[in-house]
Amino acid sequence: MVVIIDPQNSGISGNMMVGALASLGVDHEDLISVMEHYASHFGDVKVEISHVKKSGIFATYADVKCNDKGSVTYKELLKGFESIKHPIVSSEVTDFVKKVFKTIAEAESKVHGTTIDEVHFHEVGAADAVADVVGAAYAFFKLGFNEQRVYGMPVALGGGRINSMHGKLSVPAPATLEILRNVPTFGGPVEKELATPTGAALLVNMVDEFCKFYPLVTNKTVGYGAGKYELSIPNVLRIVRGDSHVPMDKVHVLETNLDNVTGEVLGHTFDRLMEKGARDVTIIPTLTKKNRPGHLLRVITTPEDSENVAETIIRETGTLGVRFLPYSHRSTVSRKIVPVEVDVNGMEKTIRIKVGLIGEDIVSSKTEYEDAKKVSKETGIPVKDVMAMAEDAFKNRKSS
Repeated sequence: MVVIIDPQNSGISGNMMVGALASLGVDHEDLISVMEHYASHFGDVKVEISHVKKSGIFATYADVKCNDKGSVTYKELLKGFESIKHPIVSSEVTDFVKKVFKTIAEAESKVHGTTIDEVHFHEVGAADAVADVVGAAYAFFKLGFNEQRVYGMPVALGGGRINSMHGKLSVPAPATLEILRNVPTFGGPVEKELATPTGAALLVNMVDEFCKFYPLVTNKTVGYGAGKYELSIPNVLRIVRGDSHVPMDKVHVLETNLDNVTGEVLGHTFDRLMEKGARDVTIIPTLTKKNRPGHLLRVITTPEDSENVAETIIRETGTLGVRFLPYSHRSTVSRKIVPVEVDVNGMEKTIRIKVGLIGEDIVSSKTEYEDAKKVSKETGIPVKDVMAMAEDAFKNRKSS
């Protein structure tokens, strides 16, 4: 199973996260009990969970009504959590809650130029934030999402200005922007604060990987958490859970145009790039500037190897620049090598077959070229015929 947290429509806040998770099957009475129990140590709190419609979308709304006892420091907040216990809240949940508040505190300390222990929780309200963070953490673990692969989509930030303790600030708030510094975001689509520090901190601590496109999932269940605003668009956070038999990995695509490189250099470059960690190398004939014939060199590599691969391209070809198309996601099937015994004119030969799998289903099979080439050389039979024999032997092996 995989989980997708999608704040592309109307951003993300703490209570939207609680609502979206609650809609996926968490007992509402238990959730309210946990939220009120922890938050009551920092203010008078009443939590209500209800179903509402936002621009026609049926969603779950977590309404936290509270009166703070005043601002608290990050240090005081952590000390408070040490003394609060609840019979259905595990230590894992409590540790996660602390991580989320540390994320917020680190962002606030950087923005305001102070130490983390001196950070005060006053903008969002300590009790309100505690209720949202604890509720979201409890629901996240209760659903077992902590044991799943969690993907995050780009975050809608909103726009305009908001009132704060430090005067009017433009959206996104500085702390929100700091928390989301490594997360894909975009402005709009309305003049409201759509992403809050609490929502952003929950997001970055829950998500394993951010991507621009949905991964391939089936058997989807969708939950919607409602925000407090009534907007011209559905003010909801969407969370999707589903099954994925096709894993995704992250790659860089490197490109450069070459119009003054010989075929020998291209062939040598191909080999050097594979030695340096390239996953795939493609050389495409093309026309370059001034209608000169040339080649487009395209290389797929891991993010970790991309710098070495780019340097190899420059050193081997003399090109003046390499284009990076970063963080392309690709769906991949699992692979294994299956040796098969092939009768080649009365001689038993072992040839390997590369097999692609989705779950237990075989979706592709291909004879290893080097094995077929070796057998061809030994027997005098054309490579294409050896490969056909190996494919037949593999198919017969499957059916037997």
